[in-house]
Amino acid sequence: MKIWKHFCTISRHKYLVMKGCFAVGLVRQGLLHDLSKYMPAEFLPGCKYYQGTMSPNNAERTDRGYSSAWLHHKGRNRHHLEYWLDYGVPETDPLQKKGICGMKMPLRYVVEMYVDRVCASKNYQKETYTDRSALDYYIKGKEVHILHDDTRALLELLLVMLAERGEGYTNWFIRKKLLTGKIPYEKTALERMKLVFLSGK
Repeated sequence: MKIWKHFCTISRHKYLVMKGCFAVGLVRQGLLHDLSKYMPAEFLPGCKYYQGTMSPNNAERTDRGYSSAWLHHKGRNRHHLEYWLDYGVPETDPLQKKGICGMKMPLRYVVEMYVDRVCASKNYQKETYTDRSALDYYIKGKEVHILHDDTRALLELLLVMLAERGEGYTNWFIRKKLLTGKIPYEKTALERMKLVFLSGK
């Protein structure tokens, strides 16, 4: 029974992300999103540790001390911030520090990451989901996320925009403004925009 339930959960999530990516014009990413979840290295642990209300990766971590499925997944899916962790080169990028830090993610993968977070909230929260759900979940773990400052500012802007204006407006903004290059992918400008949305203007 767990096998079928896990298959349905990941397939529903994939379907939601596909719709979300299509809505902002990322057709190829929508089609290819999370295909590695169907590979044995991820699918089998997912079935074994299936919960229904949260990612089975967390249950695997509790049991084994790490998640083999997650380690496999994050190295194959560019919409995860963990894919972009590397050693910083502060000599060429003042926003990077020495040691492990977040690289600036390409714009289209930040958008896919945003869509992924929204759809994960929809998938697990079901009828209790609201446009604030993805932002609230992000805030709970914000302090431990290792992100490039520009990437963090963009993700936060999109999550705040969703919470304040809704999914239709945010999709329009991504499709017509962000992915067309009309909005600078740069921390200072993005944080100014976020403050406007938070002020309700």
